[in-house]
Amino acid sequence: MKYDIVRVLRTPHSERVVLQKDGKDVAAVDLHYLLNGTVAGTLVVFEESGISDEAIPGMMKFVDETLLPEVKIENDNLFFTAVKGRVLGSYVPEAE
Repeated sequence: MKYDIVRVLRTPHSERVVLQKDGKDVAAVDLHYLLNGTVAGTLVVFEESGISDEAIPGMMKFVDETLLPEVKIENDNLFFTAVKGRVLGSYVPEAE
């Protein structure tokens, strides 16, 4: 399955993207580019997305093939942690 990708944040060594389907956020992906050429990813699938646990490996493969041509899960230089959860909110420090 294909998803639309929206980059939310990028630093020199990491980035966060949101995966969307039919205009709806279904997952967030944090990617950390390590100095040894390895990429560590965290995939958070939103509970309300309706995405089954069985579909999660396909989501990781989509991210691998679409965003990370230089690394592959099969080559042991890309690792994912997958989580299913819900967004509680965004928190920022309050001004005093």
